[in-house]
Parts: sequence; C-alpha cells; structure tokens
Amino acid sequence: MGLFNHSEFEEQWNCEWEKKHVYASSPIFGMKKFYCLDMFPYPSGAGLHVGHPLGYIATDILCRYKKLQGYNVLHAMGFDSFGLPAEQYAIETGQHPAVTTAKNIENFNLQLRKMGLSLDKDREFRTSEKEYYRWTQWIFIELFNSWYDLNDDKAKNIEELIKIFETQGSAGARASKDSDATDFTSKEWIAFNEKEKSDVLMEYRLAYLSFATVNWCEKLGTVLANDEVINGLSERGGYPVERRKMKQWMMRITAYAERLLKNLDQLKWSDSLKEIQRNWIGRSEGAVINFEVENRQEGIEIFTTKPETIFGVTFLCISSEYRDIDSLINESNAEEVKAFVEKNNKLSELEKLSNIDDVNGVFTGNYALNPVTRKLVPIWIADYVLAGYGTGAVMAVPGSDERDHKFAEKYNLEIQQVIDDETKKIINSSFLNGYDISHAREKVFSYLIEGNLGYKKTNYKIRDAVFGRQRYWGEPIPIYYDENSIPKPLSFNDLPLELPEVDAYLPTADAQPPLARATHWLYKGKYNYELTTMPGWAGSSWYFLRYMSPNDNSVFVDKEAAKYWNEVDLYMGGSEHATGHLLYSRFWNLFLYDQNYIDFEEPFKTIINQGMIQGRTSFAYRVKGTNTFVSANLKDKFETQRLNVDIKYVNKDDSLNIDAFKSWRKDYARSEFILDGDKFYCDWQIEKMSKSKYNTVSPDEIIEKYGADTFRLYEMFLGPIQQSKPWMLNGIEGVYKFLNKLWRLFYSDADECLVVDEEPTHDELKILHLMLKKVADDVERLSFNTAITAFMVAVNELTKIKCKKRAVLEPLIVALSPFAVYSCQELWVNALSKKGYVKDEAFPALKEEYIQESEFEYPITVNGKIRTRLTFSLSEDEDEIKKSVLSNSIIQKWTEGLLMKRYIFIKGKIINIVV
Repeated sequence: MGLFNHSEFEEQWNCEWEKKHVYASSPIFGMKKFYCLDMFPYPSGAGLHVGHPLGYIATDILCRYKKLQGYNVLHAMGFDSFGLPAEQYAIETGQHPAVTTAKNIENFNLQLRKMGLSLDKDREFRTSEKEYYRWTQWIFIELFNSWYDLNDDKAKNIEELIKIFETQGSAGARASKDSDATDFTSKEWIAFNEKEKSDVLMEYRLAYLSFATVNWCEKLGTVLANDEVINGLSERGGYPVERRKMKQWMMRITAYAERLLKNLDQLKWSDSLKEIQRNWIGRSEGAVINFEVENRQEGIEIFTTKPETIFGVTFLCISSEYRDIDSLINESNAEEVKAFVEKNNKLSELEKLSNIDDVNGVFTGNYALNPVTRKLVPIWIADYVLAGYGTGAVMAVPGSDERDHKFAEKYNLEIQQVIDDETKKIINSSFLNGYDISHAREKVFSYLIEGNLGYKKTNYKIRDAVFGRQRYWGEPIPIYYDENSIPKPLSFNDLPLELPEVDAYLPTADAQPPLARATHWLYKGKYNYELTTMPGWAGSSWYFLRYMSPNDNSVFVDKEAAKYWNEVDLYMGGSEHATGHLLYSRFWNLFLYDQNYIDFEEPFKTIINQGMIQGRTSFAYRVKGTNTFVSANLKDKFETQRLNVDIKYVNKDDSLNIDAFKSWRKDYARSEFILDGDKFYCDWQIEKMSKSKYNTVSPDEIIEKYGADTFRLYEMFLGPIQQSKPWMLNGIEGVYKFLNKLWRLFYSDADECLVVDEEPTHDELKILHLMLKKVADDVERLSFNTAITAFMVAVNELTKIKCKKRAVLEPLIVALSPFAVYSCQELWVNALSKKGYVKDEAFPALKEEYIQESEFEYPITVNGKIRTRLTFSLSEDEDEIKKSVLSNSIIQKWTEGLLMKRYIFIKGKIINIVV
C-alpha cells in the first residue's frame, strides 16, 4: 500500500457497500432530514460522458457532508425510461423498446457504480415498470375526476360539480373551464343525456379531451412538445413539423396559474429561474372587449392590457388558428386567405414570435365596429397574433404599438393618434366626460362595464398542456370508450393498463397511433381503449414522491414517509427544464396537495442549475467536390466544407492521426491530405458535448487510468458548479498528484504505515482547523472547487512539516471523505486502523482557538509606500505600537527631519505615516 494505487481497493469497497446496503435510508422521526435529488436521467444508448456526472458528484459530496453533520439523508436515483429515442430505435431495428431500455440502464448503472455515488439502490425504479406507471395512471384518473373551484382555490372531486349543476346549473359553478364552455340551467342539465353530460363535464375536468393545435410530425407519426421542435424540425431526426388541429388529451394547468406564480416567492431558486417561470406563466391584467362584426351575430372578443388605447384602434387582427375563422372570411378573397392560413399554420409559435421585423397578414374582407368610437375597422389575419394568448384576436393600435405600426405601414392601413381632436369630441359626449390620460385605464374600464361592452380580466400566457402522444413507448392512458363513445376511466383494480404487443412501432396505414395495431386489445373484450400514450413528462412529474416509499404498492406514496421527507431540500439539474418538467411537477404536486395526499404545496425547496462541461470539437476541411482534405492553416486557399472529426483521432497538438481517420469511415479510406509541413492540423472550438459532434469523453477511460477519486475531484476542481467550463485534461495530473501526496502522509514508499499517536503542535492544529473552516463554509455554498484547494493547501503544508500525527490526519480524512470516497475509506481502515465506515463519522468540530491570530505583521508605509514590516500582538496597546514604529531605525530613515502630519493605525491591517 506504499504507493497510491486506486485499482487495488475501489472495486473491493464497491462490493462491500453493495452487499451491506450501506447507503440505505429510512425515515427516523425526530432526526433532522436532508432530501437531495438529481434530475431524472434518461438512459440513452450513448451512455454517460464526462459532462453528465458533474451534478451527480456535486450532490453526492453534499449528501455525504450532510450525513457527517448528523442529517438523515435520502439520495436515490431511478430512470425516466419511457420516451421517443427508444421508440425510434425500435422502429429502426425492430427490437422492443423495453429490451434496449434495459440494456441502456444496465450500462448507466455500471458507469454510475464506478463513481462511488452514495445512492440508495433499494429505492431505484424505472418509469416503464408497471409497478410505477400504475400510479402514474392513477394520478391521471384522479385528475380526470377533478375540477378546479375558483371560490375555494383548489381542486375538488367532479361529483361536487355535478351536484352544483343539478341545483344551480352552470351559473352556480365558479370554475376553471374552457373559454367556450356551455351555459345551461339546472333543468337543462337534468334533461341532458349521458353523452351530453359527459361532453359538458369535459369542459371542466383537469384532465380532459379537446381539440388543440399541436406540433405534428408526419415522419415520426406523433405530436411533439414545443421544446421538441427546433426551427420547424423535430429535435429527434430533424423531420418537418406542421401545426395541426387534433383531438387531444389535455392537462388544465391554467387552473393553477395564479398559485404557480405566487408560490415562486417562497422558493429558494435563482432569480433567473423564477423569472423564466414568471414570464412563461405571463400574468397580465386587462379587459375583454366585444367588437360587433358586420353581418354576423357573434362578435369578436379581444383581450387588451391597455383598454385606454381603444380610441386609436384602426383594424383588428386575428390568429390564423382563430376558432371561428371560416365565418369571418369573405368569399371574394377566400382563396388568398386560405393559402395564407395554411402556410402560417405550419409555423411554430416561436417562429411566429421571432418574425417581429417581418409582419405578414391578409384581409378577411369583413369589418367590425369599434364599441366606443362606433367606427368600422377592417378585420385582418396576422402572423404575429397567437391563438393561445388571450382570445386569439387583438385590437390593433398602430399609433402606440410597434408591431401594429409596421403592419399598418406594410398594408397601407390607417394610423392615427390614440387621442386626436375627433376622439376628444367622442370623449366629451360619452361616459368618459372629464377623461384624463393619467387615469385613463380606470375610466375606460368603467365605461365598458357600464355600457355592457366588456369586462375586467386577468389573463395568463401559459396554455393547457397537450398530454396525449401518438406513440407506443409510453404509459397507456387508462381510458376506454363505451358503446356511446363516452370516455370512461378504468377502475383502480384494472390498473396498471399494460402496453400490448404490436407487430411494429409505427402508426397504422390510416395514421392511427401504434397501439391501434393491437386489434384484440379491448376493455372487457369489447370496448376500445384510448390509443394515445402519455408524454415523457408524465412519469417525471411525481417521481420525487415515489422515492419516499418505492416498494409500497398499496399507495403511490406512504403519507407518513412523505410527511417526514417532505419537500426536496436541494434539487440539482439543468436550466433547460424550467418551463417543462419543473412547471408540470409543481402543478401535479399542488393537485396532490389539494387532494390531501401530501402535506406540502411545492416539491422543490432549492434548485441549483449546474453548468455544462463543454467538449472540444475538432474539424477537418475537405475541398468541395473532392475527397481531398486540407490542413486548417491552408483552408483559405481553397473552397472547402467543414466536417466534424472524432476527437479520438486528434493528437494533443491538434494534428490528425491520418491512418486512424482513414479507417474510421469507408468514404474516408481513399482520402488525400494536403499537409502543413509534415502534419495535418485540425481546427477546434469549445461547445456542448454531443455524440453527433464526436466530442464526448467517457468517464470510464478517466476512471480506469486515474481512479474514481481523481475523476470526482477533477470534475469539481474545474470551476464553480453553476458555471459552464471546457473539459481539459491539462490539470488532472495535478489532482492525481494531490492524492499521491495525501497517501504519503500515511505510508512510506516501503509500505510502512507512518501514523503516530503523538500530540500535535499548535501550528499543526492551525493548519487542520483553517482547512476545516474553509471546507465547511465552501461546501455550504456549493463552492467545491475552492474547498478542494483548501485540502491541497493543507496537505502541502502538512507534508512540509512532516506531520504524521493521528489527531491531525484522522479529522483530515473525515473532512475529505465526501470528495475522495474510496481513498478515505481505504486509509480509514488500513492506515488509521478504524472499524466501520468513515461516512458514519461526524464532521470534525471546529476549534476557533487554533484559527484566531494572536499577532499580526503590519506593513508600515510612509506616504503610501511600504518601507518595512513589523509584527505586534493583536492585544498590544495602540500607543505602545506607535512608539515602537516611530523609533524603528528604518522608519526614522524615511521620516528624519520631516514633520509627521498624520499617523494612521488600522488594527490587523496597516500602519501609515504621512509626512
């Protein structure tokens, strides 16, 4: 054991820890808890690269540190194992997604195992396991059977809503519902047949079936979420995506918009993360105003946050996806309108919003009546108006709005001041007499309400979430359709509804979802099941609760366990989930809280977004139209195209291993190379690690060569956890040498244990306790890189003074153990002769007497320039210090014959003399 050799002990400790379940956890009531969580990993076939473990190692260090502090720690990891990548692989290869997913998880676990993570493996689960998705289906049914009562501001059982309808009709329910929900009396409700009642209730349910405009990818045969579409193409495969109106299962997250917004104030999240959610929820107060439409019974309602600008309205704009658009189109230009609508509906909302400098539209041929000025204004369809925000229609005020102004200029529409001379006449002859621009909004509000022309409304930008997916590899939605085509939930005893076997994972020839291929898959042998599956975010919206009692199949979470573990104290993951996973999880958690299944409203108390470890991408330049490559320095002499090169074929000096490169792909086998001297050089840039960029580095390679502790320390040493940084191996040797230097505090080269039981000196204890204070402060701030520096400084100083004393080395190992888990455990048992596990110790107590300085070396300056340094006790009298300074021969040399104007003394800092 004289020389540090990680391969001699890492696997041994892994086996023992697994065999004895040393990281198992359970509620211990009365003991303080710490629940730490990493964002749910998806087990891709590519496995882990060095960027993935950054957050995992950080949370592991924190969990181990909290354990040393006396906390009962819950730290577990499962797998988000449903999803589109596995299904696409199944389509390409014919292999069942369950098989490839299991293989991927096995590989992930092997990689994670090598890193020494303190995960409670007894709590591991997969979202694709029927024991898990049974409860995901159960939550869906609970949502289906619920509505949102705006009076009590909470979700309630749908039976309560039915009772209200029976006695008061729709007017008795102040509820979150569809914007065009049906109005009816109690008498009409009672007269409705079962199908009619079902349709009405669907307008109120929290999980409901409705028509929605979705991102449809023909090639993938499925609906995609907004974050799965990039520039009109699917993120997976790069296939065209179009906007299409389809009947979809939806989640009424809008019911919780106000609570989702207000609760942000109590969360310990970064300001930027909270701001992203605030903007996504998009609360705005304004008015809904009704504009009558010529030759049409129904008007157009618009939502505006500036009702006082109604006097400047010169046209209306509606979305190309407006619900009654056909009834607003004049036959004279129907073809032109149809072409514009068809083209515009293919654009994603992001694309529409990004075209702010190029607004486009088409005239419907119809006019509306301004309810205040009584002027006729044309109705246009505009690409910058979104169907999902407000009412899908806006009143255009080109005199005060930039987009409206650009639109009016482009199509030669009227532009007028909001308050002109003619408007003033209207104001003085209406309810608005005495109108003052400083309180215009309230004046107009009152006018609209009194004239029954509009009403106040709080609007939200957030939309209800599309829940159904035309895919195979997802949770089946637990709904069947009876003989009247009424959707009905399965009973609890029918759960889980398992995926049927199919002959292929593609949609059917008539564009039905893959589940339609299971022709004999029927409820009770006669009723059709719902054929769409749940989205990827379904299982990940509540997984943090399942970790609390993963093996209890009688409930989705044991209530006592949930009461103990409560909110996640720290959640580590990427900021890209701010408007997806984090919002959906908060929504489901609030719902389960409303139903009294859990005792806390919010799931994640503190969130840390770790930075990204970036890769070094290499490029080679090929002369266009040839198979000749040119060295990077010579590329400007040719017309070239840039191609990615796998970094394993690139040397440290950026020169290409040409023989290896030629064997990489068949089309490169006969390539020719124009060299720069005797070498061929590649270009490079730092960017996100990605398999497609051939710039990933496997942690397995690093761990095999340097050991897991070196890998753990180096990942943290690269920089602050919340900042992105490039992966460079330049500094890893330094970290490896640090562990070797640590080892030599305990062992000689001849394998002799050097630890002695002598009393440590004050200086040795000072080194120890300065390190302990720095490490404790830094870990609490998640500043792991500076904590590692403190360890390095301490080990260097102890090495210099040849400290081998147990009373110093033992607490050093305990403090270092969250970072270097294998080395510290090995030294704990074999060098320090301790029993058990270092993880079960207490973090060493800080003794302030060893870090409080008793004296200070003052820099003595004369007119701002340091002339000497003198050491004085920090308790020495200030007048005595002054006498000593002024009598010092060096100071006298610089002040001789000069009048002292000022003498400045700052205790523990500086002494300055001004002459």
